[in-house]
Amino acid sequence: MASKMYILVKSEVDLGHALLACAHASLACYLDNKDDPEMQQYVKESFRKVVCRADDAQFEQAKALMQPGDRVMTESGLGGAEVAIVFKPRKEWHKFFQFLPLYR
Repeated sequence: MASKMYILVKSEVDLGHALLACAHASLACYLDNKDDPEMQQYVKESFRKVVCRADDAQFEQAKALMQPGDRVMTESGLGGAEVAIVFKPRKEWHKFFQFLPLYR
């Protein structure tokens, strides 16, 4: 099973800021974890990402599931508001992630 990175974007974030948040989240996650063997394997073998929308309650639930290497992203253009969470690549995910809607 290939590893994948999850990026959760708050539902109320407009498209332009959501795109920025995803780009920043992906790069920040890589830079924060570039020396981690799991990240190195992810970059070589998978590079899969899943982007989902999360309402406020789901966003808070997701924060409780954060592990070392995960990161909450803020947006200065929105007054420093929390806009996304990036979860470091892993092969196995908590069941919670299966029920999040894909960002479309």
